Amino acid sequence: MKIRDTDLLIVPGLGNASDDDWQGRWLARMPTARRVEQADWHKPQREDWVAALVAAVDEATKPVVLIAHSVGILTLAHAAPLLDKGKVAGAFMVGVSDWERPEMAEKFGDHGFDPVPHEAFGFPAVLLASSNDPSCDVERAEVWAKAWGARFVVAGEMGHFNAASGHGPWPEGLMTFAQFIATLTPPSP
Repeated sequence: MKIRDTDLLIVPGLGNASDDDWQGRWLARMPTARRVEQADWHKPQREDWVAALVAAVDEATKPVVLIAHSVGILTLAHAAPLLDKGKVAGAFMVGVSDWERPEMAEKFGDHGFDPVPHEAFGFPAVLLASSNDPSCDVERAEVWAKAWGARFVVAGEMGHFNAASGHGPWPEGLMTFAQFIATLTPPSP
C-alpha cells in the first residue's frame, strides 16, 4: 500500500501529541493523516477513548492504518474487537505504556485500561519498544505484542519515543513506518 491510499489515524497517548514530536510532525507532513481526538487528554478513560477510536475508523473512507503511541496503544488493544476489520489494514505502534502498574490507578483513578487484553487484533501490526522505556518494561511489551499477533521490534535505548527523549524529527521511525506500510494490502470487506 501507499500512504496516499490510506486514512492514517494517529492515536496519541496521555497529553496528546505536540507539534514538535514525531506524531505531530507526521500529521503535518502526511496529507491523509488525522488525529483521533479525545475529550480529555490528561485523564484518559478507556470507554471514552475506545469510542472515539471506533468512531474514527467508522468514518474513514479509505483503508485505515493506525499509528498509536503509549496509552493510545492500550486504547487500540481494547478497541480491536470492535473495529471494522474490513477497514483496518494495519497498526503501527510505538512505545506502549503499562497502565497495569499500581501507580497508574493511584494517579488516574479507575481508568479502565487494565487488565490489558491478550487477544489477537485480526490485522497486521508491529510494536516498537525501547529497552529503557520508563513507561513499560520491554519484557511486558513483548508479551503483549505476541498476544496481539504483532511483530515485536526492540529499537534500542529510545526512552518513551517522545520529544523529551529526542523523538521530534524521527527519520528512523518514518523509514520503519514506510517499510511497514509497504507490506500491507487493502483489507477485505
